[in-house]
Amino acid sequence: MMERSRFIPTSKKEVDALGWDYIDVIIFTGDAYIDHPSFGTAVIARVLENSGYRVAVIPQPNWRDDLRDFKKLGEPRLFFGVNSGAMDSMVNHYTAAKRLRSNDAYTPNGAPSMRPDYAVKVYSNILKQLYPHIPVVIGGIEASLRRLAHYDYWQDRLLPSVLVESKADYLIYGMGERAIIDIARHIEDGNWADKNKLQQVAWISDEKPQESPDRIFLHPYEKCLKDKKAFVENFNVIEVEANRMVGKQLVEKTGDKYVCVNSPYPLPSVEELDSYYDLPYTKLPHPRYKGKHIPAYEMIKFSINTHRGCFGGCSFCTIAAHQGKHIQSRSERSILEEIQRLRDLPGFAGNISDVGAPTANMYGMCGNDLTVCGKCFRKSCLFPKRCPNLNNSHRRLLKLYRSISEIKGIRHAYIGSGIRYDLFLDEKGFLDSSSKPYFEELVTNHTSGRLKVAPEHTEDKVLEMMNKPSFALFGRLKREFDKVVREKNLRYQIVPYFISSHPGCTMKDMENLAANPLLKGVYTDQVQDFTPTPMTKSSAAYYAQIDPKTFKPVFVEKNMEKKKMQKSYFFKK
Repeated sequence: MMERSRFIPTSKKEVDALGWDYIDVIIFTGDAYIDHPSFGTAVIARVLENSGYRVAVIPQPNWRDDLRDFKKLGEPRLFFGVNSGAMDSMVNHYTAAKRLRSNDAYTPNGAPSMRPDYAVKVYSNILKQLYPHIPVVIGGIEASLRRLAHYDYWQDRLLPSVLVESKADYLIYGMGERAIIDIARHIEDGNWADKNKLQQVAWISDEKPQESPDRIFLHPYEKCLKDKKAFVENFNVIEVEANRMVGKQLVEKTGDKYVCVNSPYPLPSVEELDSYYDLPYTKLPHPRYKGKHIPAYEMIKFSINTHRGCFGGCSFCTIAAHQGKHIQSRSERSILEEIQRLRDLPGFAGNISDVGAPTANMYGMCGNDLTVCGKCFRKSCLFPKRCPNLNNSHRRLLKLYRSISEIKGIRHAYIGSGIRYDLFLDEKGFLDSSSKPYFEELVTNHTSGRLKVAPEHTEDKVLEMMNKPSFALFGRLKREFDKVVREKNLRYQIVPYFISSHPGCTMKDMENLAANPLLKGVYTDQVQDFTPTPMTKSSAAYYAQIDPKTFKPVFVEKNMEKKKMQKSYFFKK
């Protein structure tokens, strides 16, 4: 394995210093290059490197000038990789009110405008213009969630697959470690025109694929433009297939071509997942930034990711669409060794900012009988009722916390990620013998003064649209929290997060939220105005103004001033 002091090269000078006479893969990204496993570019680059490929990264290339950043390393032997960064570039650039943001957390010193709108499309088009004979592979969150026809909030219209507008040759959706190696070998073998056998890859076919039991034809893009119901029907099929352990190929006709989304890989083994996190990341920003402050890095530099995926199924969330519904957990060995390496990082004082994931307390959880999971296509294992096949014990997580506390030099291991309290609590009380010990451990030893939770709303009809439990459960949580802090003599707060203007939410609903007695004396400035993002149930409902589940009309607030008024109710208590 390579030493942890060397970065992936980002310039010709660095490439020459390595003595390379060619580069296999050149990756263009909208983010600054930070060699940390929380950033997809670093993971993909290290996975390729570990498989013997020579890789370079060009972060935040200038697309406005003579395009010298796109030319400085020349042509790769195999392909160009393109991503917008850790966020969709439009979410990165604009608020829910469609106002331009004044800073970018993924850029040195938070500087704005260092990547274009629709960065994947822009970067890919430039590369296809300069090097039409070199394959372009797009991936990351922006490409993944725009792999088929999708609603774009910023243009307020349906857009075709990003493959169409980017002119890319391959699109990797989801977590792309296996796919990127298979594509590299596929191209290296010289058969890159034959893409049907690749998994977790989308591509464009000039010919209509044959009918097959393993293939689903969606409504054509042009039909969806004319019929919002057809778009919602497509969304429902896409969501079901994304939630299966073994999905089918999806085909969507667009113009005279066919966007083909091949089936995903099976879940990775623990050993495979560990192998990605065990790679020789420096866990530092590239030296080219010379100590400049990168806000996103400062937030995660002393954090540990324990697992991937989320089975919560919140309607507004993209996690399951990208990482998958089924939890993929690292081994305790891999996690503890990564924590031990934190002690060597500059500035580490023994405080881990987060031991978590999309939902921190889903670590190690899965179905009791995985054959049942293999047949299931539920979006959520928790809504409307907890699946009876779900093993929601927190014992393994408690054991991990105890092991972390025993590592010399670790003072605190905070949980900065969100938790699902319906995994350990219902309105009657704690669910099993591990639930109360977990909650007490969480509050007393892993909360830095504020326990952040996300009930999202108080009104049941809105919560049902969100796939979230009744707000009465938050009341039970607050009582248990108050009891713990009183018994332990802690001066801690519980901080709920809420969303305004979600489909189904009216001004009256926000008025009711503001007046809810359970929020009296509770700190509630954690508020987000709903932003429709591609490939979520909430975005489909926002666009079509119908409930994707029932196909009944649903109220959607689209007036910007009234959206602002809905959000203002959070501060009228």
